[in-house]
Amino acid sequence: MAPIAVGATLPDGTLSYFDAEDNLQQATVHSLAAGKKVILFGVPGAFTPTCSLKHAPGFIDHAEELKSKGIDEILLLSVNDPFVMKAWAQTYPHNKHVKFLADGSAAYTHALGLELDLSEKGLGVRSRRFALLVDNLEVKLANIEEGGAFTVSSAEDILKVL
Repeated sequence: MAPIAVGATLPDGTLSYFDAEDNLQQATVHSLAAGKKVILFGVPGAFTPTCSLKHAPGFIDHAEELKSKGIDEILLLSVNDPFVMKAWAQTYPHNKHVKFLADGSAAYTHALGLELDLSEKGLGVRSRRFALLVDNLEVKLANIEEGGAFTVSSAEDILKVL
């Protein structure tokens, strides 16, 4: 399957997360993104070095600036279970705006065409690193990394186009 691209409609799918009251929730991507300007960014795994030290913190640290430029939601996607995503989110106590979403079986990642097979490293199928700028479900920007690179999908890269 070809990766999602500019002009495409963001596919729907169900993802899991823990809400502010610590309740496990499921939400469709369309319920989170329809009628809104959102950033959906994906990482290969919770607690992994680049994801934890650079990618997620960049969006957390720049969230206010992103919101001031018209972003309604900042959604972080990873192929992990919701309990891992909750624990990872708790390592960023200053986070107020990035929603940590779990795609436990990689079904939504597959729908995006953004799988990364890391089986040879013992990690199974994960998500490629990416950042999408989406306006009312239409992909306006698709910054998709190759392999383990982190060169085009940062919060700073998104800020450059807003």
